[in-house]
Amino acid sequence: MNLEAFVLGCGGMMPLPNRHLTSVLLRREGDLFLFDCGEGTQVSLRRLNLRWKKISAIFISHTHADHVTGLPGLLMLSSQVDRDDPLYIYGPPRIAEYIETSRRVLDMYINYKIIVREIAEPGIVYQAEDFHIRAFPLRHTKQCFGYTMEEYERPGEFYPEKAEALGIPMGPLWGKLQHGNAILLPDGRQVLPEEVMGGKRSGRKFSFVTDSLYFPEIAAEVAGSDLFVCEGMFEQALEEDARDKKHMTAAQAAVLARAAAVKRLALIHYSPRYNTRELDILLDEARAIFPAAALSRDRMVIPLEFED
Repeated sequence: MNLEAFVLGCGGMMPLPNRHLTSVLLRREGDLFLFDCGEGTQVSLRRLNLRWKKISAIFISHTHADHVTGLPGLLMLSSQVDRDDPLYIYGPPRIAEYIETSRRVLDMYINYKIIVREIAEPGIVYQAEDFHIRAFPLRHTKQCFGYTMEEYERPGEFYPEKAEALGIPMGPLWGKLQHGNAILLPDGRQVLPEEVMGGKRSGRKFSFVTDSLYFPEIAAEVAGSDLFVCEGMFEQALEEDARDKKHMTAAQAAVLARAAAVKRLALIHYSPRYNTRELDILLDEARAIFPAAALSRDRMVIPLEFED
């Protein structure tokens, strides 16, 4: 099952010619999940040829302008295509007010159902059969949440040669075993799934953190992520500025990545003070602490692969 992250915008505060405001889309087979919706989100969606009408849910970290200004346009755009399914929007208190006010003032034509769910406390906000999306609190100048998408364990690998050795004919009985069910053979023997399958295999985990003051407890929330997308807004020389504005440095994001034992760190939400070439300052500081760090770029595609 394919799982890919698309960086639609990597900038913070103000859009730049080659740097839209923060937005990341996660595609898991046919499901699309959008995390934040900064200015320029629609442009990247179009350039990546992503089908925005298939977005199942949008998860907003907080209601500062550089994280939500792309939302009204996206909601209006979705009315220009056939959409039967409702759109779910999750976010902190007042996200419903922002959406309703935008609809009223802009006189939006909306021909599909929008369901807004404000988050009151940490926990699972989106539940599916084989994964969930969890919200957890960050520390910013207004209420803000980070998110993790975590798949559940998968069944172990099926070994056909073991099934054949036990005299199990190929067909529906193999399928039952692969789905974790014991079977009864015509001769009365019972076969358990573990007799023909390996141990359970881990799922994948995606984490999204922006904007926040650095605090070590974030590491526990994002622990073991295959991809940790985290703001790295400033270089370490500006740590005091970052602290005053309740943001993180790239080095602090790397400290979290190391403590959480994530597989990859993708920095995001850069200050506009850094031009494209100067972003290497942030990357170098992060890699000195966590070598598997990278700079996210607009329209970058990052696959998340199974380990086994």
